[in-house]
Amino acid sequence: MKTLFLIGLIAIALTARVQERSLQKMTTDLKKSTYGSALLHLVELHSMAGGPVQELIDAIEELINDLEEELEELEFNFQQRTNEHNSLVIGYQQDIQDAVIDVNNTQDTLDNLLFPRREQLQVRIEQIQENQEANRKNYDEAILTREQEHEDFEFQVAELNDATAAVDDALALLSSLTNPSLLQIKRFQNSLKNIEQKIKSRSKMAPMIKALITLASNQNFSDQGIIGQIVDALNEFRNAIVDSINAQTAAEADAQSEHEEYLEQLDAEYAEFQRQINRVNVDLTATNEKIDQLSEFRDQREADRKQYTAELELENNTYAEETDIYTNLKNEFTRELGISEQALSVVQSADFKNIQV
Repeated sequence: MKTLFLIGLIAIALTARVQERSLQKMTTDLKKSTYGSALLHLVELHSMAGGPVQELIDAIEELINDLEEELEELEFNFQQRTNEHNSLVIGYQQDIQDAVIDVNNTQDTLDNLLFPRREQLQVRIEQIQENQEANRKNYDEAILTREQEHEDFEFQVAELNDATAAVDDALALLSSLTNPSLLQIKRFQNSLKNIEQKIKSRSKMAPMIKALITLASNQNFSDQGIIGQIVDALNEFRNAIVDSINAQTAAEADAQSEHEEYLEQLDAEYAEFQRQINRVNVDLTATNEKIDQLSEFRDQREADRKQYTAELELENNTYAEETDIYTNLKNEFTRELGISEQALSVVQSADFKNIQV
């Protein structure tokens, strides 16, 4: 029995010593922080004032409860902020993706549809304008050719009229040759040569006047039969000249009519070319307006993409800062909670009179 009693006393003494050493260690740990030192001062003041221990325990427990509630609120708020952040990130990423798709699709439409369409329309207008230029060139050339032909006609008619007048002169001279003198014969022969000069470019009539000149050059015009033959030949020649004038006048009228019809045709073609240009220009204007609209939309969506990217970056940076604040606050609350729990252990196990702060 005595042995057992001694063993019990030794165990109680050892337990007390262990508890004392544990209490000293907790007190030392509390002194290492400002918050722990403040709690120890609170414990010391309460001990010096002789207040009830339970009152101090209740105060520390209430402090612990407040810290736990603040820590829970911190966790809740941060979780809410995290959910908001994740939602914002998903939204910004979706906005960025939508903007990129819009930019790419719009650029694809511009590159593969509208730009080629505009080029085709521009080329078409250039081709029609070239046709118009060729049309006006043909128009001007036709007018120039017609003017030259008309000048040739007037020159030829003038020649033929002169020849007709010369024939009339020759006939008048021939009618006066009853007993012709050598001078009269010479004048008549010169008149025939003048006719030859007037119609020298008329190959069909040239042999006829040549024959008359040959015949007249060998006559003394005393034979009325020969004179009659010459008169008949001159009248026939004059009629041929008149027929030629009439034929050329008719041909000139036909040529002028065909020329005017040709000019009208060219004008109609030119007007049709212009109508085609007008229609293509309407299409080109609409295409350019569509290009401007899509280019403006593409630029706006590209600006949107940059804005969303900047907002996403700002949100990530802000959340990172808030995460640092949360982590620091959580660590601080956790540290203060641990210190408060240590202080509660001290209060619950210590004789406040022996505490030295």
